[in-house]
Amino acid sequence: MAIKLFGSPTSTCTKRVATVFHEKKVPFEFHPVDFAKAEHKTAEYKAKQPFGQIPYIDDEGFILYESRAICRYIEDKYPDRGTRLVPSDIRQRALFEQGASIETSNFDAMASLLMYEIVFKLLFGQITDQVKVQDLTAKLAAKLDVYEEILSKQKYIAGDTVTLADLFHLPYGSMLAPAGIDLIQERPRVAKWFNDLQNRPSWQAVKDVVKSCA
Repeated sequence: MAIKLFGSPTSTCTKRVATVFHEKKVPFEFHPVDFAKAEHKTAEYKAKQPFGQIPYIDDEGFILYESRAICRYIEDKYPDRGTRLVPSDIRQRALFEQGASIETSNFDAMASLLMYEIVFKLLFGQITDQVKVQDLTAKLAAKLDVYEEILSKQKYIAGDTVTLADLFHLPYGSMLAPAGIDLIQERPRVAKWFNDLQNRPSWQAVKDVVKSCA
């Protein structure tokens, strides 16, 4: 029975999980959650995801939420399908965990807030705080300068093979340039790395909208 993915078809975190399903060539059954009707805040939904956030998965009654945890679960359950996304060697795995931590602390922490200010606030009828945008842009620029240095020595964030640590960047990273934040494109090694990720068939399959995959 296919794993069920509950989320919004255009949400960043739902796309993160769907990308990994495609990268691993694991079929999944997508169940869209209607934000407009606040379905993610209903008692029924919060019985599965108590924070009322998306996404979560249901694997034959096993419920799991938090997108990065779900991605690790898919990799651990299907290590021999599709692309191997977490190394088995203890030192290589430690470098992967380092890379995953880099994404959370040194990329997502700024990129997600930037997109909230520039994109999501407008959707909610709120006003962008330009001071915050300038501050977050400067902070993310400094972090991406370090990425440029890291990627001068290796092809991917955790070494010379792609891992979850790289794919985790895709949802918010892909929103930056369309929102007028060209920090990735301004750094040649970062741009090459990220363009390679964006061109992967797994991201191409979900970048516009998430759908079930048999």
